[in-house]
Amino acid sequence: MVAYNFQARFASDVEAGRKLRTIRAVGKRRHAQFGDTLQLYTGMRTRGCRLLRTAKCTGSMFCLISEEGVTLGDQPQTSLDEFARADGFQDFENMKQWFRDTHGLPFIGRMIEWDRVMEEHER
Repeated sequence: MVAYNFQARFASDVEAGRKLRTIRAVGKRRHAQFGDTLQLYTGMRTRGCRLLRTAKCTGSMFCLISEEGVTLGDQPQTSLDEFARADGFQDFENMKQWFRDTHGLPFIGRMIEWDRVMEEHER
């Protein structure tokens, strides 16, 4: 199992199944791969920690976010505002600003996707 923590601003969309992916920096820990079970939390390492849902990973791919746009795998994305909204942002400018402030640009990471159906024990 792979656990991911979400800021409060994204938690309700993850819990409701409106947000079905996350973009994470490459780090020391391995990211989820296709078929892995994901545990999606908010407030990890705090008293208010709460499991939002568990789901199966349906995709994991390279993601580059720059001032100019987004590349997934080796494919530049053309609908940038749509891409940003699917990740819980108002538009691409808002997403770009968040990544610039949080990680710096260009950002290199992985986009992890999961299915909408919760795992059986979470229903």
